[in-house]
Amino acid sequence: MNENHPSDGTVDVDAAVVDTADDIAEMRIRGAATIADAAAEALAIQAERSDADSPAAFQRQLRTAAKTLYETRPTAVSLPNALRYVLRGMEGETVADLRETTTARAEEFRTDLEQAQVTLGEIGANRLRDGDVVMTHCHSTDALSCIEAALEDGKEIEAIVKETRPRKQGHITARQLREWGVPVTLVVDNAARRYLDEADHVLVGADSIAADGSVINKIGTSGLAVNARERGVPVMVAAQTIKLHPDTMTGQTVEIEMRAEEEVLPPEERADIVADAPNDDGLSVENPAFDVTPPRHVDAIVTERGQFPPESIVTLMRELFGETTGEPWEV
Repeated sequence: MNENHPSDGTVDVDAAVVDTADDIAEMRIRGAATIADAAAEALAIQAERSDADSPAAFQRQLRTAAKTLYETRPTAVSLPNALRYVLRGMEGETVADLRETTTARAEEFRTDLEQAQVTLGEIGANRLRDGDVVMTHCHSTDALSCIEAALEDGKEIEAIVKETRPRKQGHITARQLREWGVPVTLVVDNAARRYLDEADHVLVGADSIAADGSVINKIGTSGLAVNARERGVPVMVAAQTIKLHPDTMTGQTVEIEMRAEEEVLPPEERADIVADAPNDDGLSVENPAFDVTPPRHVDAIVTERGQFPPESIVTLMRELFGETTGEPWEV
């Protein structure tokens, strides 16, 4: 149930929005495309269930719901891009009109999102040859779509999959590839350099791509790209255009999410380390979720609009977003 409180200016959002926000924050919903899809669906649910008695109240509810979702994961730009897309389609003079246009816009976004990944995969598959060995990092549905399309073309592909600690998202990638019949070698992150000599491509996704072509992706991507460049292994980034970060065109930097230390060091393991220490103040744990790969270490960024050298990605960004963007969830 939604409830407006005009006296104190606060707005409650639907429980489904809160649940979705919690699932995104806790990584029960993960992967940039999956996050974007869930966010669009949550806004549609908010619109459908809204009990607002005026257009202004309806718009406040939707903006509050969008802001609730936006604040969960600061690095994955697919989330705010999804929110921007849906909210900018919210038009009409009555609550009924606003509800209809918002839900239609959300459905359009979700349909386009699904098709974009299929098209991206077909484009990315053109870079893979029969018999290629691909090294992956983390779990990316965009990257996997390239392998899936290559398999559908009749190509035989093998994969070297990095575990990707601390949450081991590489295990998800390995499971999906094995379901498709792809031979998989699962390796610990620190073994990547050794196994690059056996790889024909490094294939990763992205959580955000900056205007200069820098790729923000799961921590460890940058080091892998540097090693791949030294070994002469091309690095392909598979990313739908919802991963482009329009705010970086005006100089804004991408915030790197810092996650809880318990993901790296559970309390019982921490207790073992500091058991004989005079105090616990001298042990700190840093857990950045992402790092930044400079464009010079990336060979191609593959999107549903085609493949681009990273330095030219700003041209596509301007075409899609213009020069600047606002935040439609801000009142």
